[in-house]
Amino acid sequence: MELASQRFKRADLVTVTGRIDAATAPRLEATLRGFIAEDRFKFVVDLTGSDYISSAGVKVLLAIQKEVKRWNRGELRISGLQPRVKETLEMVGLLPLFRTYDTPLEAVGSF
Repeated sequence: MELASQRFKRADLVTVTGRIDAATAPRLEATLRGFIAEDRFKFVVDLTGSDYISSAGVKVLLAIQKEVKRWNRGELRISGLQPRVKETLEMVGLLPLFRTYDTPLEAVGSF
């Protein structure tokens, strides 16, 4: 898995390329928690380049969403959901917890 991040005025964009599984999910979590440590609470996770997410990856997204929504400080939004990833989130009933967008530009602009 490869991660790239960009800071924008409204939100931080984290682009994920490759599989999000038990071996790679901690890197994603560390990246997002690094932003939280800097008092940045609005994120877009772009999954256009990721066609697989394991339960470990889902757990990271859910934990970060819960943390940034605490006291209405922010939100984690997802862009570029691939069919398998979308199916996984639907199957476990977590898709309604995230706002999803087709492109990162739409997602960042929604803040």
